[in-house]
Amino acid sequence: MALLRRLAVNAPRNVRVLSSAPSPRDDLDLNFNSPKDAFKSKKTSELVRAYFVYQICSVNWIVENNAMLMRRLRQVVGQRLFEIIMKATFYGQFVAGEDQNTIRPTIDRLHSFGVKSILDYSVEEDISQEEAEKREVSASISESGDKQEEGQLKQYHVEQRFADRRYKVTSARTYFYLNEASCEKNMEAFLKSIDAVAGVTKSTGLMAVKLTALGRPQLLLQLSEVIMKARNYMQQIGGGTGNVLTHHKTIEDFQRYFGSHSNKPEVQEFMKKITSDKEGIVHLFPWSNILDKDMGLSDSFRVPDPKTGQMRRLISQISPKEEEMFRNMLRRLNHIIQAANEVDVRIMIDAEQTYFQPAISRICLEMMRRYNKDKFLVFNTYQTYLKNTYNEIVTDLEQAQRQNFYWGAKLVRGAYIEQERARAAAMGYEDPTCENIEATTTSFHKCLKEILSRMSRKSTSALSEEEKLKV
Repeated sequence: MALLRRLAVNAPRNVRVLSSAPSPRDDLDLNFNSPKDAFKSKKTSELVRAYFVYQICSVNWIVENNAMLMRRLRQVVGQRLFEIIMKATFYGQFVAGEDQNTIRPTIDRLHSFGVKSILDYSVEEDISQEEAEKREVSASISESGDKQEEGQLKQYHVEQRFADRRYKVTSARTYFYLNEASCEKNMEAFLKSIDAVAGVTKSTGLMAVKLTALGRPQLLLQLSEVIMKARNYMQQIGGGTGNVLTHHKTIEDFQRYFGSHSNKPEVQEFMKKITSDKEGIVHLFPWSNILDKDMGLSDSFRVPDPKTGQMRRLISQISPKEEEMFRNMLRRLNHIIQAANEVDVRIMIDAEQTYFQPAISRICLEMMRRYNKDKFLVFNTYQTYLKNTYNEIVTDLEQAQRQNFYWGAKLVRGAYIEQERARAAAMGYEDPTCENIEATTTSFHKCLKEILSRMSRKSTSALSEEEKLKV
């Protein structure tokens, strides 16, 4: 599987097709008890190629040394014959094509069997481990430095040993920040891919986007740490664990908790900005304003100290230049979603490593709140090999219901499990992953059952839950 990342570099405009679950209208054997039914969408030549490719991919030595082997093969047979061999084997197995015309036959054939396609721009830079580590460390530390502060959560700080995010990852694309111009280039590539999706899927297509391609990773790290600190803060105030929303605390609860401190102007200003509804507090911070307006991040994420009533920052200092980079990242994402909306293409925001994911999910949910008012446009991705995924899904479903937007999700097992385990062990924080494949499968089924059960119930609002949930 690692070969795909290398192969895609040689193609000018690649999109990779990932098939969604078969549509109910198709009479396929979903238990895969009948090979004839299970593979009736495939040509014999495709099955032979798949068997050959997967047999080679099962040899660890070949996978681990794929770059060297491909380089040697290219030297022996020449570039032209090398490309022919790759397109007949690995490239042909994993990549739908180079442009709209070459991917159309694959997509049309899948569609004829009730299978929709997710098109995924699959080109990444072929850089060395040393260069990847250098870029990642540089882009993950603020201009003011990575200072040790009280309450710091080490999981959300860069670690040199794991700065190359391709470590033990063979099935996911990886982007390394170079500068703002490279992010603009990535945005343009996504926009071209959206045009490709619109051109070949007849308004049924989905486009995958990675947020690390659109901005500086330092900002995702800091935002993720803020979100987790806010959860710890709520635990300190109300007990329990989990997302702020799940505590179902009210502004009145906060006033009682702070006692005389609640009369202080800065505490009153903090409580005035809390996002809440009749069921309680949704967010400690006005996320819609933070993502919509030019509010300074360093000043936005402040909470009252329960003992003194003095305001304290939950986020490390961010420079004006870095604030601008954050706005640029949001602008790029908004531009992509708006462009997709204009041509009736859905956007799936990919899940990434756990130290980025709180920020990615928070931004994604806010994009759903903004764009999913009337239809499904933005989808989040949930990795079920993580222990906390079920709780995250339940919380996000509640937010969607309370704030009245369509909730869309891609449910996957995940792509970073070995890296996550190794990083947690090396840095000394709790392993966020399920202990084995059985636990991951149980987690996947539990999450899926919860979502499907919500789709079968009627909501108290004008729209049913079934109309407002999509997987």
